[in-house]
Amino acid sequence: MSHTEVAARRVVRTPVSPFNRIVTGDARKVLVSLPKESVDLSFWSPPYYVGKSYEKHLSFEDWENLISEVIRQHERILCKGGFMAVNIADILCFPDPAIPRFQANNVNGKKNSVTRDQILEVLKESPNANRYELADVLGCSEQTIQRRLENNNVRGGKQTASTKVLLTGSMIAKWAEYSGLYLYDRRIWHKDPCWMNSRWHSNSYRSVDEFEYIYIFWKPGITEYDRDRLTSREWADWGSRGVWQIASIRRNDRHEAEFPEQLAERIIRLFSPNNGTVIDPFVGTGTTTAVAKMLGRQWLGIDARAEYTRIARHRTSTAVSTSSASTLPWQDGRRCPCSF
Repeated sequence: MSHTEVAARRVVRTPVSPFNRIVTGDARKVLVSLPKESVDLSFWSPPYYVGKSYEKHLSFEDWENLISEVIRQHERILCKGGFMAVNIADILCFPDPAIPRFQANNVNGKKNSVTRDQILEVLKESPNANRYELADVLGCSEQTIQRRLENNNVRGGKQTASTKVLLTGSMIAKWAEYSGLYLYDRRIWHKDPCWMNSRWHSNSYRSVDEFEYIYIFWKPGITEYDRDRLTSREWADWGSRGVWQIASIRRNDRHEAEFPEQLAERIIRLFSPNNGTVIDPFVGTGTTTAVAKMLGRQWLGIDARAEYTRIARHRTSTAVSTSSASTLPWQDGRRCPCSF
């Protein structure tokens, strides 16, 4: 066989695109394989370090390393002028052994009528009495004595470290800036109140959990500004507004922390060009990729857990591209057809 015939019979292999697929794996390793400057928008919501089942194996140092390294990879893969949008909340109960124990006198919730003043009166007469002896005199438990004298209880959960609010935005912004990405904008997602996650609200002055942040970071370069991405009404209603009122997902049968399709739609339409490429390194059950496909974008989803990527593949494969955002199913209150 001649060289010409051999050449003619060679199979021409088409390069396999790294996009339009769902990948099971560690985002830090998968992002390394993406072409340089190939992503217009990366929209993701990482583990929040609040004790969800999919993040319980992470120490706080593990969590910091995971998020900071994923951010670091974006300096290479984002197109110049592109965006990275991170949906995250503050950690409302971050344990810190270094801070003093919070002391509180719950004036309305006492189950025993013994007061601190009564205990102090007994101590005047018996200054060496211990808690158990004081409890016998006053007819209460030694725990009541402890609560009244020190405004805390050494038993059970009260023995654990005190907690504080940890602001995550400052950490995200620091890691991004180290990686050459700069905070361009931020939005507040005002969601449904999370009463079950905020059980402290009934015995403290702390507020219920009902909002999250979306931090938008910019990679230096020319950014395409297209006012036609939204209608005039959409610019007035939400495109130029800092607070977005969007109802939470009111089910958690497939994921503990799924954000609504409408949130993904707004970010994708606002911060990526038509026919652009959108990725989600923590894709979960595929909200970002399904919406990106419906909006005519190229897409990529990554998640470490196979049970989530299996759902994400199904949701995204059944999502149908639309020629107009006004026809998206949630615009008239219906659920996304890729939700099940």
